[in-house]
Amino acid sequence: MQATGTFSVKSFVPTEVVPDPAVATGVPVGVMLMEKQFEGEVAGRAATVFTAAFDQATETGTYLAMESFEGSLNGRAGAFNFAHSATTTGTDRSEQFFIIVPGSGTGELAGITGAGSIDIDADGTHHISFDYETA
Repeated sequence: MQATGTFSVKSFVPTEVVPDPAVATGVPVGVMLMEKQFEGEVAGRAATVFTAAFDQATETGTYLAMESFEGSLNGRAGAFNFAHSATTTGTDRSEQFFIIVPGSGTGELAGITGAGSIDIDADGTHHISFDYETA
């Protein structure tokens, strides 16, 4: 099955977590907590732990995110985790990775497995797509 939607970031809060021991690299590493709201065939909310090595001046870097989603896919309600990452050089997204965490589904989404993708329009609209199966 496939479910698509859009999402917006409701909060993006840097944390006090810093790498220890500190290692100086050409790009700083940060950890943030995010809350997202989803609309469409993917409807609900997510709490996200987001980490990135990112240069704000050149908009170049890579992020890793672990999301705890609660809501519905195509009207089937439940919760599950998914992880994703991508790299950017300022105007693109490459080296994308996206997976639903096996064993994380609850409710009508129990047994969910699969993958997905995130795409961003030129106007900043964020699209999400899940290709999934449930038990």
